Amino acid sequence: MTTPLSGAFPVLPTPFRSNGAIDETDFRAIIRFALESSVDGVVYPGVASEVDTLSEEERRRQVDLLAREIDNRVPIIIGASDPDPAVAARHVAHGAEIGAAAAMVMAPGHLGNSIEAQIEYFQQVAADAGVPIMLQNQPKPIGAGLTPEEVAAVASAVDMIRYVKEETPPCGQHLTRIRNAANASVDAIFGGAGGRYVMDEMARGAAGTMPACELADIHAMMMKSWREGDIATARKLYSASLPLLNFQAIFRMHMTKEVLRRRGVIRNTFVRGKGPKFDDGDRAELTLLLQEAVLPYKHHRPV
Repeated sequence: MTTPLSGAFPVLPTPFRSNGAIDETDFRAIIRFALESSVDGVVYPGVASEVDTLSEEERRRQVDLLAREIDNRVPIIIGASDPDPAVAARHVAHGAEIGAAAAMVMAPGHLGNSIEAQIEYFQQVAADAGVPIMLQNQPKPIGAGLTPEEVAAVASAVDMIRYVKEETPPCGQHLTRIRNAANASVDAIFGGAGGRYVMDEMARGAAGTMPACELADIHAMMMKSWREGDIATARKLYSASLPLLNFQAIFRMHMTKEVLRRRGVIRNTFVRGKGPKFDDGDRAELTLLLQEAVLPYKHHRPV
């Protein structure tokens, strides 16, 4: 019986050069940053990785690179989501090949709240899975936005679903309801939603959190403090990070990559995906937020 996954599992971004090509040097630097931050594991690729902009070949190559760089030092949760269950199953199989600890699969939005359709989808995905499945429940329109009871019903019907990542607000309440409805049919439930509700989630029994990775060291320290029973320190770290997480909720990958650049982790901040970009006022505000957060990473550059 293996110990269930727990702790800080940041979702790694995909760095691109200014011409839109993947920058593998920057990706290696992001992986080193995560490891030096003492994270409990990593997730790739996910929504925060701009996964919808990656070709299947790019996705496979990046996962192989990640596995080589991690070299079994921390668990990898492979992002395996795809609307087509056959494609998702291929991603799950690739996760098994590289020794992933689990494969995260989003409940597809196009199937809506049909429990029967979601069960059929996950049964197809998990039919030959060599790794446990994590059901990711994202709000509409990106995901299906399943109710907690629907999440529990799908997980209970598909034996290979051992984990849930719950991101549909109110996340804390939903986590409690999933735990009550699922009983022992899942091993652990993680929070997501950028880590903005992590203290409430942990108080309700979450196994950990899966935010973006620009604050990986803060989140790792937060989880360590919580495990050690130092709730006061965990909450102080949460309070220090929350203004940045609120900013990240708007600018998403633009904010993640700019913070990683300012912290001396990466060089390039090109974003393939859509979404709001910074203006001069946003850059000035980000500078102040970073100064106020007092980020401890050893390569942190002056902002």
